[in-house]
Amino acid sequence: MTRLSPTAILRNGLAALVPVSVLLTLYLYLYPIFSTCAFPLPPDPSHAELKADTGRAAFVETAKLHWPFPTTNTTESPTAVRRPPAPFRLLALGDPQLEGDTSIPTDYLGVFPHVKDVVRHVTFQTSHHSLRYRIRQTVHDIIDIFFLDVFDALESLRKRIDLFGNDFYLAHIYRTVHWWTRPTHVTVLGDLLGSQWVNDDEFYRRSDRYWNRVFRGGERIPDEVAAYPADEYDLSGYLSTNSTPANESSVWTRRIINVAGNHDIGYAGDINHDRTSRFERAFGKVNYELRFELPLSSDELAATVYDEQKNPSSTRLVPELRLVILNDMNLDTPVASPELQDETYAFINKVINTAAAVEYKGHYTVILTHVPLYKPAGICVDSPLFEFHDHDGTLREQNQLSLPASKGFLEGILGISGDSTAPGHGHGRRGVILNGHDHEGCDTWHYINQSAPAVDDDGVERSWQVKRWRHAAREGLVGRDDAPGTREITVRSMMGGFGGNAGLLSLWFDEETWEWRMEYATCPLGTQHMWWFVHILDLIVVLGVVLSVVASGLAAVGMDVDGVVMAAVEKGAALVCGSKPKPPQVVVAPAVATVKEVKDDLARRKIKARTPS
Repeated sequence: MTRLSPTAILRNGLAALVPVSVLLTLYLYLYPIFSTCAFPLPPDPSHAELKADTGRAAFVETAKLHWPFPTTNTTESPTAVRRPPAPFRLLALGDPQLEGDTSIPTDYLGVFPHVKDVVRHVTFQTSHHSLRYRIRQTVHDIIDIFFLDVFDALESLRKRIDLFGNDFYLAHIYRTVHWWTRPTHVTVLGDLLGSQWVNDDEFYRRSDRYWNRVFRGGERIPDEVAAYPADEYDLSGYLSTNSTPANESSVWTRRIINVAGNHDIGYAGDINHDRTSRFERAFGKVNYELRFELPLSSDELAATVYDEQKNPSSTRLVPELRLVILNDMNLDTPVASPELQDETYAFINKVINTAAAVEYKGHYTVILTHVPLYKPAGICVDSPLFEFHDHDGTLREQNQLSLPASKGFLEGILGISGDSTAPGHGHGRRGVILNGHDHEGCDTWHYINQSAPAVDDDGVERSWQVKRWRHAAREGLVGRDDAPGTREITVRSMMGGFGGNAGLLSLWFDEETWEWRMEYATCPLGTQHMWWFVHILDLIVVLGVVLSVVASGLAAVGMDVDGVVMAAVEKGAALVCGSKPKPPQVVVAPAVATVKEVKDDLARRKIKARTPS
């Protein structure tokens, strides 16, 4: 069989790897396109009975935003109506959890700490009962160098590379989805960092990575924009009503609405002023609201809006979105800082007292928080869990809020009631709750059955119930008059172990019913292994191309590249095997004799043969 030369092997390898590398790289950097990711599209105005589109139509309209040439409608019917994107499109990301020194053994143990121990033992810097114990401890530490320190060093190196790559993996999700889907707003729903226990130096190192590597180009919400609820307030911005991407040129496409999570400031038993203050300095306030108004499309509609002088009987308000960013980490008790808990409950009460009355329509509340509402075991992956510190009994960990705290969202902020005779028939304010914490994600519908007795025959009071969103929609619970409720979306984590997920929330205004409507979709990348594989493959291909170019250049100036490589390989193999490399064999070409020389040689041979012995 013919033996391939090194340059031939390189060329054949590149011929196989380059197409694979190009295809996988295209997929990785255009994965929202291949996955047909898009914000849900509002229904076609000419077909009001249709629901929001999360499929082909939404994808096509998103693709049109990237078409570099002007489009014409000459082939369309004159009555055709283009479906504009939703005026509010929220890119929701959950639990990036940037790790750091707490996950690197050499950062908290030191580099080869047992070597230092051995030096201290043999230089008598440590005390022992006898020389025998000193020798015994020295031998133990020498063994630990090989069985602990070496492996800790290797694990630390692996972890540093992993953290570096993980930052760029998360950045890739944010950058690519943001580029393709064109959100108007972005939120990260808590657990921005991986531990609330880190010191200030490590905290700010991680926050620097957050802003300058993972969410590069993103901006913190300015304190003067993050408003405290009030009866008289300034709008945070306006939403677009035309067919161009809403807030495309607005600063809100760059601002990141950060929510505080347990790994950022701790659970109720861990939260203190220091942890809260450093989070607010780096990422923004923990409790505030934002309000965005949607201008009406015509003067005729504007005339139907409530006005104390001109139209006092109307229940219509100017369309407005109210984003409530809430730290729910200290809603449950016992807490380490009652003062901070009082601030949170004062904020919630102010949100309730400054909200429009439930009888009025046109406003919509988006609650952004971290810990999900209470649900019985089996609804989502995380079941109810509460654990407390041994030393003071404060709350150490929780998977969900308690039922009383959850009712504060549903009955307080949203104003939903089980009593059909309550204002607004108990339907409350329209809204949606988005959170994180449960890395697997969950989509649920919370509702209360008004047709059930306030207290049944067994003395059980009417209570809140919850079902998976798809089950509730299939059973007709969503929108039922006698079962008011709201949707809670726990966004699946964007970490690689959970598929690199991104949530896409669309909100638009229905002028017929004078209500906001919403739909939610997801755009997962896949595990981090895919990201690593593609970039390692790309690196191999790039190095291969460079070597191929260098080899071609050397061959062009007369160097025997294959010979040099083979000689180097043989020399290396000989060194590894411990044998001396064979000296190069010198082959001397035979001289070409003339006819006369051949005849003379034959004559001499004959004379020599006749000579007697």
